[in-house]
Amino acid sequence: MDAILQTYKRILAATPMAKKRYLFDQINWNNRLIGITGQRGTGKSTLLLQRIKSSDNPDAYLYVSADSLFIYRHTLFEIALSHRNMGGQYLFIDEVHRYPSWSAEIKHIYDTIPEINIVFTGSSILDIMKGYADLSRRAIHYVLSGLSFREYLFFETDAHLPSYSIEEIISQKIKLEIDKPLFHFKNYLQKGFFPFYTEDDYDLRLLSIVNTVLEVDLIQYLEFRPATIAKLKKLLQIISESVPFKPNIKKIAELTSISRALLFHYLQYLEKAGLILLVGASTKGIQGLSKPEKIYINNPNLCYAFGNQSTNIGNIRETFFANQLKQYTVTIPPKGDFKVNDYIFEIGGKHKTAKQIQGIANAFLVKDDIEFGTQKTIPLWHFGFLY
Repeated sequence: MDAILQTYKRILAATPMAKKRYLFDQINWNNRLIGITGQRGTGKSTLLLQRIKSSDNPDAYLYVSADSLFIYRHTLFEIALSHRNMGGQYLFIDEVHRYPSWSAEIKHIYDTIPEINIVFTGSSILDIMKGYADLSRRAIHYVLSGLSFREYLFFETDAHLPSYSIEEIISQKIKLEIDKPLFHFKNYLQKGFFPFYTEDDYDLRLLSIVNTVLEVDLIQYLEFRPATIAKLKKLLQIISESVPFKPNIKKIAELTSISRALLFHYLQYLEKAGLILLVGASTKGIQGLSKPEKIYINNPNLCYAFGNQSTNIGNIRETFFANQLKQYTVTIPPKGDFKVNDYIFEIGGKHKTAKQIQGIANAFLVKDDIEFGTQKTIPLWHFGFLY
């Protein structure tokens, strides 16, 4: 335990406090069991440590990382019991999916040590969802997304800007005083989705995250063969470089040598792992729900990391829109690019016309490369203020 405590105190002392992610104030930290998931690199570890450092009594907390060498000298239950016996009240377990049988042990701690509140994080979404079966009636689940454009501006310029609902954005109620918003937005699309965007070799770090998801998470969870992983990497490359990607399932199946039935499952696994976004048709019925109408890389930064300068700008714009509105039900309508609630959106550059959505009620043009909107035209970057 001494090694765990010393490591925890060293990491805590080095934790920055100046800027916190949006989720920090949304979490009800009083809940006895909290799970936080999200893509690798979104700042879950920092979130936990900032919570501890901002508390009135940091000694009541213990932070452990499940990928630490020291944790395997004890069970999670032994750590929790020892912490309780020393007056501790909160156990924060980071990267919990690295620990074998983590969900059963957390359930045991929850049921037998009521004095301890538990918060755990996981980056391997597939493993976490599998383990949630034991905890679904006990745990409160939060998801930490990558930086919104609003958060990026906060990290980059110290601008404290509010978030807006989709209705407020459509109603042109956004009141923002931002110097050079289009300049910042272009930089955000290329390098700004993850909090570590200021570090050197950002693109290489993104590709390293993708490789970890494919070569560790998917192989462990699904027992994929290396040959299958190579084919999935090729698929991701194709999606990132394409115009907005309308999948031909038959061709993809031939390309990857995967049966069509399995391919649907694999695409869903890639989405749950945070690598792609699947958007279905607005058509009702089983077919509309099962077959993706369009496939996007999860966020624009990954598009650029995969495709470099060959990345299609139309794909980037739609990827940004789909990513920022994933908290809503987003579908592909017969006319227009996206349907969100009862609204239709057509995405394009500043010269885009309303031809595709002419005569459609509740339809809006969403334009890149403009600073200000009009009644039916909304700047694309405004949709980066939803969280």
